[in-house]
This record gives sequence, structure tokens and C-alpha cells, in this order.
Amino acid sequence: MKILRFLAFALTPLAVLPAFAQTIQVNKDNRTIAITTSDQAEAVADVAVITVGFSSYGADQDQTYADASRVSNSIVKALHDAGIKPDAIESANQNLGAIDDNDKPRYAKGIRFVFTQSWHVTVPAKDAADVLHVAITAGANDSGGIQWKLANDDALEAEAAQKALAHAQQIASRMAKGLNAKLGPLVYASNQTPQRTIFGGVVLNTESASVASSRINLKPIAIAPEKIEKSATVYAVFAIE
Repeated sequence: MKILRFLAFALTPLAVLPAFAQTIQVNKDNRTIAITTSDQAEAVADVAVITVGFSSYGADQDQTYADASRVSNSIVKALHDAGIKPDAIESANQNLGAIDDNDKPRYAKGIRFVFTQSWHVTVPAKDAADVLHVAITAGANDSGGIQWKLANDDALEAEAAQKALAHAQQIASRMAKGLNAKLGPLVYASNQTPQRTIFGGVVLNTESASVASSRINLKPIAIAPEKIEKSATVYAVFAIE
């Protein structure tokens, strides 16, 4: 039985332990159980980062740019009129160039230039459909991509860590029972969460007004926010009695 207990103290390979954990001495006097485990938590997104944009074609550079300028300003004005604050709209791309000569249908019509532009618009998730509706009816003919986010994902990450720690405690308790021992208090724990993804540096303007959707007698398309999942990996060391 003494040999079995000694082996239980070294169940977690040193290769996967944090630097601190590697200082734990494995011997008959160090009565601990070390566990590494992961878990997840999820919540419905409350922020939408919407890609809004358009493409405009023309026979010559000046006319193409002039037409694109009118569409561009019309889209931004429509967003502002709908209550979207300026700091919730971020330019993502704008380009004026010659079309590919393989585009034979447009070449046959004398079209030689194309202007493309897009923005990232950050709004509460509940307004995503209305924002797309406003932009598209104002001329945004290349729109629709949405990145769903949480305004504050710290709470979700904390929930994932708590679930992982509880899982670790359950495993440690079963191991202690198998050793005819009693699980003691937690003596050390570390939490490793995945690196966060930052999207274009945009931020949610919580003062954004509700978006009007009464544009050209059409209803906004049906959009449902997706669920955001966060995971956490916990390394925990428990004493055994």
C-alpha cells in the first residue's frame, strides 16, 4: 500500500506542469494529488461586429470614383441617421483599381474600373439585422459577415475555470478514495485560458440608439446571435490526509 500511495503522488507528468509545480518534491512526506483538467462555459453573444461594404463599377476612373463616393457617403449617412455613433463605425478596406481583363461580360459593356469599400460596424447583437437592413437598402451590396462577441468575456472565462477546478476536485477525490485516504484542502491552482482574439480594435458603443428598420417597406432578415464558448485549463494540487 505504501508503494501505491507514493506512485499516486506523481500521477501528473512533469512535462505538462507549470514551472511552480515542478518544484513540488515527490516523496513519502509530500502527501498531495496533482490534477490537470479542462472545461468550457458558453453564453449567447451580446455584441455584433458587422461587415458592411459595396462594389461599384464604371467605364473610367473619375466616373467610377464619383459614383462610389456618392454610395459611400449614402451608406455612412444612413447608419448615422439610424443612430449608429461614429466611433462604432471603422473603415476596413477601400480600393479603386482596374478590373481583371478576364471579366469579359463587363469588358464587353465598356467597364474598366471597380471601387470597393467596407466597414466594420459594432452594435448590440439585437441590432444586427436592422443594421444590415439599413446599410443594404442604402447601397451596401457586399455586406453580411458578422463576428459575434461578448462585451465582457471575463465572467465566462471565470465560469469555465470554476468548472475545470470543480472537475479537478472530483477526480482528486476519487483518486484519494482509491488510496484509502481523505482529500484535503487545495494547496495550489493555476488557470490557463486561450489567447483572446482582437477584431480590428473595435469597441462597443453602449450608447448606440435603437436602429430603425423601416427602409423601402422591407423587413430585416432573420438573424440569431451565436453562442460564445470559452475554455480553461486548470492545474490543481490537493493535499490528502
